[in-house]
Amino acid sequence: MLPRLILFALLAVSLAARETTLFNDDWQFHLGDLSNGQTGSPESEWRSLSLPHDWSAELDFDPENAASGTAFLPGGIGWYRKSFSLPAGSEGQRYAIRFDGISRHSDVWINGEHLGHRPSAYATFQYDLTPHLKFGEENLLTVKVARENVADSRWYPGSGIYRNVHLIQTGPVHFAADGIAITTPRISSENADISSRLEVTNTLKEPTRVRVVTEAVSPEGEILSAADDRQRLSPGETHTFTTWQKVTEPRLWSPDTPTLYTLRCKVLIGGETVDSREISFGIRSLRFDPSTGFYLNGKNTIMKGICIHHDGGVVGAAVPREVWARRLKIAKEAGVNAIRCSHNPMAPEIYELCDQMGFLVMDEAFDEWEIGKRKWVKGRNEGRASRFGYAEDFEEWATRDLAAMIRQHRNHPSIIMWSIGNEIDYPTDPYVHPESRVDNDFAKFSTEGRPAAARLAAVAPDLIATVKKHDPTRPVTMALANVPAANGTGLADMLDVAGYNYQEQFYEQDHAQFPGRFIYGSETGKGPGNWEEVTANEFISGLFLWVGFDFLGEANTWPNHGSQAGLWDRCGYPRVSGYYIDSAWNDEPVLHLLATQRGRSRSWWHHRPHWTWEEGENVGLTAVTNCERIEVTLNDRPIEMEENSRGFRARLDFEPGELIAVGYRGGKEVIRTTLRTAEEPAQILISSDRESLQAGETAHLEISVVDANGTRVPHYDGKVAARITGSGKLLGLDNGNQNDPTPLRSREKKALAGRLLALVQASEGNQEIKVTLEAEGLPEASVVIPVQTQ
Repeated sequence: MLPRLILFALLAVSLAARETTLFNDDWQFHLGDLSNGQTGSPESEWRSLSLPHDWSAELDFDPENAASGTAFLPGGIGWYRKSFSLPAGSEGQRYAIRFDGISRHSDVWINGEHLGHRPSAYATFQYDLTPHLKFGEENLLTVKVARENVADSRWYPGSGIYRNVHLIQTGPVHFAADGIAITTPRISSENADISSRLEVTNTLKEPTRVRVVTEAVSPEGEILSAADDRQRLSPGETHTFTTWQKVTEPRLWSPDTPTLYTLRCKVLIGGETVDSREISFGIRSLRFDPSTGFYLNGKNTIMKGICIHHDGGVVGAAVPREVWARRLKIAKEAGVNAIRCSHNPMAPEIYELCDQMGFLVMDEAFDEWEIGKRKWVKGRNEGRASRFGYAEDFEEWATRDLAAMIRQHRNHPSIIMWSIGNEIDYPTDPYVHPESRVDNDFAKFSTEGRPAAARLAAVAPDLIATVKKHDPTRPVTMALANVPAANGTGLADMLDVAGYNYQEQFYEQDHAQFPGRFIYGSETGKGPGNWEEVTANEFISGLFLWVGFDFLGEANTWPNHGSQAGLWDRCGYPRVSGYYIDSAWNDEPVLHLLATQRGRSRSWWHHRPHWTWEEGENVGLTAVTNCERIEVTLNDRPIEMEENSRGFRARLDFEPGELIAVGYRGGKEVIRTTLRTAEEPAQILISSDRESLQAGETAHLEISVVDANGTRVPHYDGKVAARITGSGKLLGLDNGNQNDPTPLRSREKKALAGRLLALVQASEGNQEIKVTLEAEGLPEASVVIPVQTQ
């Protein structure tokens, strides 16, 4: 391997400011085990790549050697290595390597020295490289990732170094990793208190006088206030400094106004800055009232939330930031204001986006504790299940992983509560209790030999204490699946706020029996009844719908390889439930027309947003809207619509033409929507969400097969192939079809409902990217995206 020289601007050997370098380029990868992978092996055994990387997403779907729970995608063992050099003369500096996420069971070496093991697929962690580095010559960083047992999760975790990697250089006196905590304990319209705790480590061999300075900086970059603290640090000591300051006339963070301030933090020795950090934070207050709900900044706020899993569809678990930016934008436009991280810590950029875009976040640590849940191999509730997973490592790692999550995320204003578990109490999976709720989903499973649910009340206190140690300002919650048992064991009463998964039937009963308990719907279905439970009960402060976007894994039998429960599919195109939520949660006028075939009109899920059916066929028509009144015409003839819980509906015989709906508020037209009957496919349309890209950035190309009039052909399912030239690469071509076993990596996919989505990422260079699409019987279509140099 050719060494890659990493240069740093040094103030002095002993007084270096912090430098963080994205360490994603110039890696090599080997799929399979190696006997000497940590020290070196022939170049021919490796291939070059850039991170993030998910090797499972590169492999074929496999019903024989993979598991339905993890999307029928194989796992295995993989090795990564990277050669790099550091300048001679920088021996006095400290260097650390930080991994945002590796799935799973990772081991890391530097120059053959083992740095550590981490079993979690979702933890962010770092190692000190300093004692083992060579300066002025080549260093070898190697990582082994072991995921041979692919039935290790109830959803798709991915395989490999699938999140970003960072090389961090500091001086010998520096802020500890994730050692800065910012709170705003007192807020008024005139002032806000900014209280900070800052951990500083002295690795020098002599005592050192240290000064820490914090500056509160406005969104415009103006220094608003400053504070400092001083302390003499002994060799090897880590000390927590504290500062307090005020911001006048604070602008409060909320979903509607996500205002972010910056705390500029400095470590000084003899007047010289030796380390600095800039931490974004928001000024906001939280209050959880058992009787009247959740208050943000003193204002009663309903959480209109969705659950999300961490994969990005066609890219697997290695998800570019822009994918989540687009998804969150789609959710925001539909009225969503809250996100539940299901059921693990997410990539750092998701929290950053939630801060910037304005989402309330329920951050979640675990899906299982001491004993594993069922991980289905041949299909959900089919055959025998595996129970291998994080439970194998829970006793040793749970409090460390939980503490790491809290420390890393506690400065995000978007996060309003910490969840220590999802459905840990689920009946028979694995715990049992005589007063468990009754449900057909688990009634068929034997309770014989199962552990008692009372055990959960013995495990929870340590987790709760860990949260409170590192962040006493936010409530601890759980997503409970068996409230009668959680009540009986005392588990529910240990929580600051109690999340109920699919247990609306206990809302009123438990509110009466436990009047001091704050209750919300931590996971619910997507029908009108679920939302009505919130609007009808003042003490229910909101819900999180299952699920925002289709995800890989938790599949049924082959060839299905992912959940289809999303409001939006993998491509971000809306499902029927997405149209309903858009109308229920949006303040702006919404009007969607949906239709379905005869015999399916009572099935909400079979409605489709098009007007292309068989002539004379009896069709159910639904208008989903938040308007007070609508008028619908077919070819200029009025259609009489009957109001129902989801909007308005009618039955009529299909005839081709133009269907127009007009929505009214206060007697005035506020919105108009049209469906036209599609004719034969005539062309491919491409719409890019980016006009230009810089290296590393990703664009989404929405692809539609349309007729001569530009109407999408909803029944078109022909193959579309993509090719790309210029300074970029095709990350994936996705149709959103969870039953299509075509490899995710394939550059040719069948359209679903006449649509696909392509993800294109720019690389180094200045050649424009050209993406060309081909389909049999249709003219080629292409789009050009300029690549800008930074």
